[in-house]
Amino acid sequence: MSVLSTILLQLDTATQAVSTLEETSAEKLSLIYLLKEGGVLMIPLLACSVLMVYIFVERLSYIRKASKIDPTFMARIREHVTDGNLNGAKNLAKSTSGPIARIIDKGLSRIGKPFDHIEKSMENTGKLQVYNLEKNLSILSSIANIAPMFGFLGTIAGMIILFFNIQHQGFSLANIAGGIYTKMVTSAVGLIIGLLSYVAYNYLNAQINKTVNKMEAASVEFLDILHEPTH
Repeated sequence: MSVLSTILLQLDTATQAVSTLEETSAEKLSLIYLLKEGGVLMIPLLACSVLMVYIFVERLSYIRKASKIDPTFMARIREHVTDGNLNGAKNLAKSTSGPIARIIDKGLSRIGKPFDHIEKSMENTGKLQVYNLEKNLSILSSIANIAPMFGFLGTIAGMIILFFNIQHQGFSLANIAGGIYTKMVTSAVGLIIGLLSYVAYNYLNAQINKTVNKMEAASVEFLDILHEPTH
């Protein structure tokens, strides 16, 4: 009878624990509740998420602005150069914003010097413009690697505390189940932030590559213009 009583008592305890978890889920299991239960390491994860959003929005705005240019820009540069109106071409380049205009402006300022010198100057200016486009992108890459580590660290720390409490306070199914699912929150959040940062990093790189292709095409076209006879 004592064995049967023990089994019945354990079953009753498990039933109560499940009931408690169901009540907790119905009453408190929400996104805000889970984030609060994530622990102290949710703070650096929150900082990572805010930084990720800021860099993505700022870089995307800058890259889109840099990639926009008047479709008639190179045609007007060609017209000025072939007519021998270098001042008009320089004024047009200086008054136009964007990396393409900066490269063409550098090329125009070197006209009269050896062709390879002009090409090299434009290439160096292009590298500087690419550097400006890629500014802070390395932070996104770092967040993509660091955020999951913060998440796993939070989960491991939570599990250590959980087993410490079991050792000193005794076994409780409700406490174990509740402790495990709340401590797993940091891992989930860390993975989500890392994944979003990785996607954002690659998307911005793709946009930069498109802009770089436009810069290279404009540079080649300008160098071709210099080979054309002037009027």
